[in-house]
Amino acid sequence: MDELTRAKFPPPVAQADVSADWRTRGYDCRPFVDPPGQRWEGFRHGTNELLTVVEGVLECVLGGETVRVEPGDELFIPRGVVHSVRNVHRGTTRWLFGYG
Repeated sequence: MDELTRAKFPPPVAQADVSADWRTRGYDCRPFVDPPGQRWEGFRHGTNELLTVVEGVLECVLGGETVRVEPGDELFIPRGVVHSVRNVHRGTTRWLFGYG
């Protein structure tokens, strides 16, 4: 999947580093925390979105294709693409997202 960049940010992933990188690319950076099993289904945005995992594991579905996002990976979600995010980690998953 071209939208996924593995190990973009070295662990331990620091929000300040992600925020600084994304800001230069025109994105904001917001933290999110999901308990085990949390699911966000069928979203579509009018802007592009970036997502990276700080701790835990997310499974993301973009336009029907499933990808596993681990700490330090960066996922690009193009505007208008229907997507879902699921915490598939047995513990809490902390992640960052931003719109640009």
